[in-house]
Amino acid sequence: MDFKPEHTEWETMTREEKNHQLYLNQKNMLDMFLEHGAISQAQHDKSLRDLTEKMGETA
Repeated sequence: MDFKPEHTEWETMTREEKNHQLYLNQKNMLDMFLEHGAISQAQHDKSLRDLTEKMGETA
Protein backbone atom coordinates (compact mmCIF):
# COMPACT_ATOMS: atom_id res chain seq x y z
CA MET A 1 0.00 0.00 0.00
CA ASP A 2 1.36 3.40 -0.97
CA PHE A 3 1.57 6.20 1.55
CA LYS A 4 -0.24 9.27 0.28
CA PRO A 5 0.46 12.53 2.14
CA GLU A 6 -2.80 14.12 0.97
CA HIS A 7 -4.70 11.24 2.60
CA THR A 8 -2.97 12.01 5.90
CA GLU A 9 -4.01 15.65 5.57
CA TRP A 10 -7.65 14.57 5.09
CA GLU A 11 -7.41 12.40 8.18
CA THR A 12 -6.35 15.36 10.32
CA MET A 13 -9.12 17.69 9.12
CA THR A 14 -12.14 18.46 11.26
CA ARG A 15 -15.62 17.51 10.11
CA GLU A 16 -16.28 21.17 9.24
CA GLU A 17 -13.09 21.39 7.17
CA LYS A 18 -13.99 18.19 5.32
CA ASN A 19 -17.50 19.49 4.61
CA HIS A 20 -16.08 22.77 3.34
CA GLN A 21 -13.64 20.93 1.07
CA LEU A 22 -16.49 18.80 -0.27
CA TYR A 23 -18.48 21.98 -0.94
CA LEU A 24 -15.56 23.50 -2.86
CA ASN A 25 -15.12 20.32 -4.91
CA GLN A 26 -18.83 20.27 -5.80
CA LYS A 27 -18.78 23.98 -6.65
CA ASN A 28 -15.78 23.45 -8.94
CA MET A 29 -17.63 20.64 -10.68
CA LEU A 30 -20.65 22.86 -11.27
CA ASP A 31 -18.35 25.58 -12.64
CA MET A 32 -16.73 23.06 -14.99
CA PHE A 33 -20.13 21.83 -16.23
CA LEU A 34 -21.11 25.42 -16.99
CA GLU A 35 -17.81 26.16 -18.69
CA HIS A 36 -18.20 23.15 -20.99
CA GLY A 37 -21.84 23.87 -21.80
CA ALA A 38 -23.18 20.80 -20.01
CA ILE A 39 -25.58 22.96 -17.98
CA SER A 40 -27.10 26.40 -18.46
CA GLN A 41 -26.32 29.45 -16.34
CA ALA A 42 -29.76 29.12 -14.73
CA GLN A 43 -29.11 25.45 -13.85
CA HIS A 44 -25.69 26.36 -12.45
CA ASP A 45 -27.08 29.18 -10.33
CA LYS A 46 -29.93 27.06 -8.93
CA SER A 47 -27.67 24.10 -8.19
CA LEU A 48 -25.08 26.32 -6.52
CA ARG A 49 -27.76 28.05 -4.46
CA ASP A 50 -29.20 24.67 -3.37
CA LEU A 51 -25.74 23.25 -2.61
CA THR A 52 -24.79 26.34 -0.58
CA GLU A 53 -28.00 26.19 1.41
CA LYS A 54 -27.91 22.44 2.08
CA MET A 55 -24.29 22.49 3.17
CA GLY A 56 -24.70 25.60 5.34
CA GLU A 57 -22.06 27.57 3.43
CA THR A 58 -22.01 31.28 2.73
CA ALA A 59 -21.77 32.43 -0.85
